Amino acid sequence: MSSPDDTGVDNAEEEAAPAAGIYVYGIVPADVQPEEDATGIHDAPIEIVTHGDIAALVSEIDPDQRLGTPADLQAHAHILDGTSHVAPVLPLRFGAVLSDRDAVINELLAEHEDEFASALDELEGCAQYMVKGRYVEETIIREIVDENSEASTLLESIRDQPEELTRDDRMALGEIIGHALEAKREADTGITLDVLAPLTDTVTVREPTHDEDAVQIAVLLEVDRQDELEQAVGDLAERWDDRVTMRLVGPMAPYDFVVAPTASSR
Repeated sequence: MSSPDDTGVDNAEEEAAPAAGIYVYGIVPADVQPEEDATGIHDAPIEIVTHGDIAALVSEIDPDQRLGTPADLQAHAHILDGTSHVAPVLPLRFGAVLSDRDAVINELLAEHEDEFASALDELEGCAQYMVKGRYVEETIIREIVDENSEASTLLESIRDQPEELTRDDRMALGEIIGHALEAKREADTGITLDVLAPLTDTVTVREPTHDEDAVQIAVLLEVDRQDELEQAVGDLAERWDDRVTMRLVGPMAPYDFVVAPTASSR
């Protein structure tokens, strides 16, 4: 007769072990195949779960392991952005986890099959790019002061004076500069949109994340036209030399243009 260590104890431990959940990154055409060494959150291998003409990029995840570290967020974006270089992808919001692969098919892919397929068709050959500009602090402050006599007067009044004696003037100057930056940001964003208009009208203006942000515009564009976009941004950088530092980021997944249904929580 077998001993308990050979049967019951081992089986009980196996049954008590938590099943892995399935983390879903995004939706792609069914013919997309991840690279063999592609890894996602917690370094788990990337797999594909298919249903008809669509599929989900997924990886196994320990349901007891916490999600939300910077490394997790970077891994999520890395998989989506890397896929956008070679195929259309519909990103899911960070944290989409389903119980198993059958749930991915039945609760996500099958339920939204037509919607996903249509969106992927529209995104074929396209990716998102971010056009970013940040004011050069010294230049933009000098520009504001030169254009505003009140700001110039306040600046002179606080120059070389102790902070505790000029607090009110410093606050007033800060308010003037803040309002001026808002106006300049709006104007410079408008100029950028005009420059981008011949390339695409599918754009989203993002809110600034820093006081010195000049431009933050998400652009959905055919990947084949990336050279034209680079040229347009380069022309702006030359036009705003030493005033605004311009940067183009992408291609990336179309986060600002697609809101895929959120997968059910595990």
